[in-house]
Amino acid sequence: MAYHPNLDPEIRAELERMQLPVFDLASLTFDELRENRAQISAMMTAAPRPDTDVVIEDRRVPGPDGDPDVRVRIYRPPGQGEERPALYWIHGGGMILGIPEIDDATMIGFVEKLGCVVVSVDYRLAPDHPHPAPVEDCYAGLVWTAKAAGDLGIDLTRLAVGGASAGGGLAAATVLLARDRGGPDVAFQLLQCPMLDDRNITPSSHEFTEAVVWDRAANLFGWTALLGDRVGTDDVSPYAAPARATDLSGLPPAFIDVGELEVFRDEDLDYASRLVQAGVSTEFHLYPGAFHAFDGMVPGTELGRRAQAARLAALKRAFRL
Repeated sequence: MAYHPNLDPEIRAELERMQLPVFDLASLTFDELRENRAQISAMMTAAPRPDTDVVIEDRRVPGPDGDPDVRVRIYRPPGQGEERPALYWIHGGGMILGIPEIDDATMIGFVEKLGCVVVSVDYRLAPDHPHPAPVEDCYAGLVWTAKAAGDLGIDLTRLAVGGASAGGGLAAATVLLARDRGGPDVAFQLLQCPMLDDRNITPSSHEFTEAVVWDRAANLFGWTALLGDRVGTDDVSPYAAPARATDLSGLPPAFIDVGELEVFRDEDLDYASRLVQAGVSTEFHLYPGAFHAFDGMVPGTELGRRAQAARLAALKRAFRL
């Protein structure tokens, strides 16, 4: 594919060196998608345990009423500790892919650098489990995390919710649910290139019919898997697509970042602006020349280091470190 003329030169050079294959997600059938999921899970299961002192533990915790238990993956500093800050994390994957293990390195880094506890939720995926199953799993995991604060050594006044891409959208939705259901209290939301709007009507959602990662067709595929024929209609809940929320007041302080060259750019800009207008303290970063999830796919670039440092600094402030 031809790269966008605004693509960051260092990132462009790395992409050309790496010669990554083009993955046309939107051409997949749902059966092929399930096969890809199984391959990802098998690969992650077969991978060696991360070489770290961080304690990693998987647990099954109560799911939504009447639904199966939910797996959470817990990351903790070694040794005994109390009153630690906590990050409740939701992985990405377009609502259709992903497991917590894909973020092991990032979560281990947060624990090592911040001394926090991380709880990462393995929510059910669409289309097998359409809305509201994914967000209800995420909310159930958050409720369990708050109830287990004593056991986990968590300071509930420093509980943040975060996620990337689809996980960022689910994080925003989970925070909305926590506000509207009267808890748990969330101190901060970290929304990394979040997937927020099923309507696909912004300029950037039309602009990127081709992209290094997650173009318009892929986005429509993901939203259709989650919502079926309700995509773009009036019958979509803000807990599915947080951009639909008309009232953003009373939410915790937020951090949002996004790349210049991705479909989510304008919906994320709008959400950040509306948060500020609703009285929510918000930090926003737009990374020039960057595509979706660029710092994970092309690690080690100057722009990627800046993005990762900004997220870390935001969590340090939120955790009062």
